[in-house]
Amino acid sequence: MTRPRKTILIDEKIDQPKRNFAKAKARYDDTAKALEDLESKRRSIQRNERIKAVERSGLTYAEIK
Repeated sequence: MTRPRKTILIDEKIDQPKRNFAKAKARYDDTAKALEDLESKRRSIQRNERIKAVERSGLTYAEIK
């Protein structure tokens, strides 16, 4: 016994948005990961700049704190 044509059409209409959603989610995840990596690099650079500033100041960490 075959499925009614309406069910097939609805299933096909459901499958396309599901595929689109999966692609969009993959793009989102990739972009979110790239953003996280870039922010991590920025924090690392800022941390190193602060350390260099403390070293140039001639003060100890305790004196600054």
